Amino acid sequence: MPEPTPQLIDRFGRHINYVRLSVTDRCDLRCVYCMAEDMTFLPRAQVLTLEEIARLGRCLSELGVTKLRVTGGEPLVRRNVLWLFEQLGALPGIRDLTLTTNGTQLPKYAQALKAAGVTRINISLDSLRPDRFRAITRKGELKQVQAGIDAALAAGFARVKLNSVILRHRNDDEVCDLVRFALARGMDLSFIEEMPLGQIGDHDRAEAYYSSDEIRRDLSQHFELIPTTETTGGPSRYWRVAGHETKIGFISPHSHNFCADCNRVRVTAEGRLLLCLGQEHSADLRRALRANPSDDERVKQAIRDAMAIKPRGHDFDLTEQPIIFRHMNATGG
Repeated sequence: MPEPTPQLIDRFGRHINYVRLSVTDRCDLRCVYCMAEDMTFLPRAQVLTLEEIARLGRCLSELGVTKLRVTGGEPLVRRNVLWLFEQLGALPGIRDLTLTTNGTQLPKYAQALKAAGVTRINISLDSLRPDRFRAITRKGELKQVQAGIDAALAAGFARVKLNSVILRHRNDDEVCDLVRFALARGMDLSFIEEMPLGQIGDHDRAEAYYSSDEIRRDLSQHFELIPTTETTGGPSRYWRVAGHETKIGFISPHSHNFCADCNRVRVTAEGRLLLCLGQEHSADLRRALRANPSDDERVKQAIRDAMAIKPRGHDFDLTEQPIIFRHMNATGG
């Protein structure tokens, strides 16, 4: 199948073919780097309906988008979300339909997601120690997520990848254990530098920051890492572990900015088209959808017009205020 003609091109010449669709800001965990312990969630009337998200997915595919990632919050806590995956999975232009999840609901949904057309799954796993996992997630049970990982592997997705946010003095001493866990299961693993989104109580992001270079230094004492140019279309920069098929990725918004070749935008659960993770430039797609219930061309034009305000890059700085005040769960993970 020939590549679709890109229609979403920003003023810096970057082709946007990857969109992250958030279906909810709600979650059954409360990870310290993602949200506050006592969150106020969006009123349901402000959240896009599943039908609106499906319509938006169709518009995006017709604009040359080939990769959709469904995110949250935790996407699988949204009622009837499998219907949405079935709709998105049937879009002819979408080559890669991916899910980012905390894994808690996968024992229930993994097989159905595969049948709906989901190609790949990313599962958050920040610790292999039950007490530490519970401290980071504030309420999670490690065994439930491990069961979710097993269910995803058994379902036969093209790839199941782990995502780990590494925090100094919280879980930085587990990076080698996490790699061994991935190697034993033939999984890929991406290490992520914490992103400064939202005020999170007394969590000090500058103090907790642990860079990709530090992680790679720690790993190099135990594994031979071979640089690779492989990509999955996102911000990870991958290395292979010698003697294994497993890839180790590093998402480094602070230490190795990946903005120059950014190919993605985000849609929040309330329908804001965010042009950059670390900036507030956005367009109101909920208004476009609801004002034009039968005119997809108006919606597509609103998306095209938004490309003019996509910034060159973010300005993440852990030492300065203000930070972005929206939490990660409201942004779309």
